[in-house]
Amino acid sequence: MIEKSSLSEQMSAQQLLSLLEQAVLPLYQMSVVKDESSPKLVLAYSGGVDSEVLAYGLSVFAQKHPHIACLLIHVHHGLSANADTWVQHCVTRAGHYQLPLQVERVNVDKGPRQSLEAQARDARYQAFDRYLNPGDILLTAHHQDDQLETLLLALKRGQGPKGLAAMGVMQAYKQSWLLRPLLSISRDQIEQFSVQYHLTHIEDESNQDNSYDRNFLRLDIIPRLKQRWPSIAITAARSAALCAEQQHIVDDEVSHRLPQWLVLASDENALMTESSGFKLNGFGQLSAAWQALLFRGYLIHCGVSLPSQAQLQQILSQLLAAKDDANVTIQWGEYHVKRFARVAYVLKNSELETPPSSQLTADFISLVNGDKADMMCEIGQHQYHLSQQTSADIPLLAFPPTNSNITICFGAVGSIKCYPQFATSQRQKPRELKKLWQECNIPPWRRQQIPLVFYDDVLVAAIGLWIDKRYLGQAGQQGISLPLF
Repeated sequence: MIEKSSLSEQMSAQQLLSLLEQAVLPLYQMSVVKDESSPKLVLAYSGGVDSEVLAYGLSVFAQKHPHIACLLIHVHHGLSANADTWVQHCVTRAGHYQLPLQVERVNVDKGPRQSLEAQARDARYQAFDRYLNPGDILLTAHHQDDQLETLLLALKRGQGPKGLAAMGVMQAYKQSWLLRPLLSISRDQIEQFSVQYHLTHIEDESNQDNSYDRNFLRLDIIPRLKQRWPSIAITAARSAALCAEQQHIVDDEVSHRLPQWLVLASDENALMTESSGFKLNGFGQLSAAWQALLFRGYLIHCGVSLPSQAQLQQILSQLLAAKDDANVTIQWGEYHVKRFARVAYVLKNSELETPPSSQLTADFISLVNGDKADMMCEIGQHQYHLSQQTSADIPLLAFPPTNSNITICFGAVGSIKCYPQFATSQRQKPRELKKLWQECNIPPWRRQQIPLVFYDDVLVAAIGLWIDKRYLGQAGQQGISLPLF
């Protein structure tokens, strides 16, 4: 049975202003009270009909609330021959609205496994981020039909309640807020408003290219759905809201259960090189659903991009099935998951790179020679301070014998031996380097990142861990202060 069609109610300027006030003012007041500062409103302004209508509404809002700073940001992607013309349009309209405008030019390079749409979106939001201070409010012109597109795309991708919740009117965005005040307004209402108030806007020719999934839905699928079910955008939004409610309940339960599975840097058994980890002891006894929810919660806690459902299942399978002494490494995108001592860790690929040693060696030689007073050394998640000192209270590395060759390198054969002096203890017998890595709980992926200090061919210290007791500074004499384990 075909539903009866009903015309969308026209939206007035007063209704648009009310939508903005209802969305913005409570959040603005909360930010002012919390931070004792005045956040600004930042509008993602493409110049298309949706953002043009919202820019008009923002101009009315700014006249009524002049104490609230507003900013329009137009992103020039460089993907269209008309991009410069669109900039001129936005400059002209911003002047008409008496709102400040910032034009950001970005480069969009299509990656091998990421769509041009996704790359452009990422570049766009990175541009917005440059203008957002903590507490600021980013406004986007997403509307009810965009919500339907998002929901259909989530179905196509096989997403669960989180994806089917689609877009919310308000959400935390990094240290700022993201608001979508037009989410209850249809595309028809927006276009009618534009005609009624004689607004000019740009037409992005790429919106007619149905090789893009969103355009395919917008041009070919949604019109047919609306012809059959005119209210489908409204009912789909209701479904998205119900999914969001369910997801909120799940997220709340995960937030209560997750802490018992985390290893934080402040914990007694934490690795000195990592900021957080995920305990695996007892994890395999949970249901598969809770395993996925909790580990996904850990990844969100770490602030990383989430893997697909298939990738997540592969990660969990390998983490739980591998033998205790096995080195587990799973990669997706720009991240790795590794396992050490029954704890899983997520790391960026860049964190696993071995740093160059030449500059560190040069800085250390300058420190020994007295050409610089101190230096910083980065190991994993920590920065260490090295300096010349005279102290009887803490172990110091003695200066090298005259004409010694000083080098700092990353990695050495595991059979090399030394007599380690730690912060509060020492070893009387020589210990192999590979044994010391284990004793200090240094995971395999960090062992090539610990700076090792050599005087000629002798390993005299591992920065952040130990000094060879044969090279300890004498009481009352100057030496190099190194952080010790």
